[in-house]
Amino acid sequence: MKGTIAVGPGDGIGPEIVAEGIKVLKCIEKKFGHEFKLDYIDFGGVSIDKHGIPLTDEAIEICRRSDAFFSGSVGGPKWDYPGAKVYTNTAGLRIRKLFDVYANLRPAKVYPGMEGCSPLRPERVRGMDIIVVRENCGGAYFGEPKKQWTENGVRWAVDTMIYSEPEIARILKVGFDLARARRKKLASVEKQNVTETGKLWRKMAIEMSKDYPDVELEHVLADACTAWLLREHAKFDVLVMANLFGDIISDEASTIAGSLGMGGSAQLAGLGGDQAKPWGYYESAHGSAPDIAGKGIANPIATILSAAYMLEYTYKLKAEADAIDKAIAKVILQGRTVDIMEPGKKQVGSQEMGDLIVAEIEKA
Repeated sequence: MKGTIAVGPGDGIGPEIVAEGIKVLKCIEKKFGHEFKLDYIDFGGVSIDKHGIPLTDEAIEICRRSDAFFSGSVGGPKWDYPGAKVYTNTAGLRIRKLFDVYANLRPAKVYPGMEGCSPLRPERVRGMDIIVVRENCGGAYFGEPKKQWTENGVRWAVDTMIYSEPEIARILKVGFDLARARRKKLASVEKQNVTETGKLWRKMAIEMSKDYPDVELEHVLADACTAWLLREHAKFDVLVMANLFGDIISDEASTIAGSLGMGGSAQLAGLGGDQAKPWGYYESAHGSAPDIAGKGIANPIATILSAAYMLEYTYKLKAEADAIDKAIAKVILQGRTVDIMEPGKKQVGSQEMGDLIVAEIEKA
């Protein structure tokens, strides 16, 4: 397999953890006989410093010529402050819109031996393995009008949560298809009791379920979902929801699983079907953590998992993705970064964690 990957290291801890993701990709490349060409771009705050904007047209063109975009997180107080002319997060939002990567897959999994890292009791989180499917290109984050203004001395702000039938249908289809390939359980999460978008969402989920008689569909209100995740994660397998709810609930799920440092993500224009290399945007789910940047202590596993998702969803290299996942499962029994550290475990830094994962892949 030959491929071309656009790489945006980003800001803060981004360059450190992306380097570990690339290290693992290079290992996969060598072990399985693949060849990945890497084209680096400026992305986020570093692009503002060099070019005055967080994402240039030239960088977008490099992404367009590539099979996928693999990035670190962006942002920090240097660029993102009240009144800033441009914010770093607009770089990722622009990529999402331009490439229409409307499905954000956010798995949350508790690896054996990591139960003690959760803020919940070990018996509550043991065996957790879910995927949050977040609608990624619509809803409250993109709807218009979206603005702030002052009227008669009073400040106002408005965001618009708006969805069309096609937008809901395509994200529901991703949820149903994933559920069919896994444990055949889909939770459709909305707020139909108070929102019109929620009413349409539920109606369409019921209609689509007729095409998936083998998938058990459950309707869950978003606020109830946050509680059920804490109390009984086993009732869930795949959860599909709007942009705003997905942002919140996927972070909750990653935290329950132990750390946002374990939360990778894939942003896709659907599951690809018969496409040879469906384009995807892959990044860790956490922020740029400027407070620990340069210290070599950040957990690179989320970024390494995102690289595994890229192998699985864009390149359709499931065996290679599984090799990374199995290596991570073994390594966390050997060493831990500070965010998932427990008494009696060996603490390792970012680079050592990457080295341990590479060593396990090479041994397998």
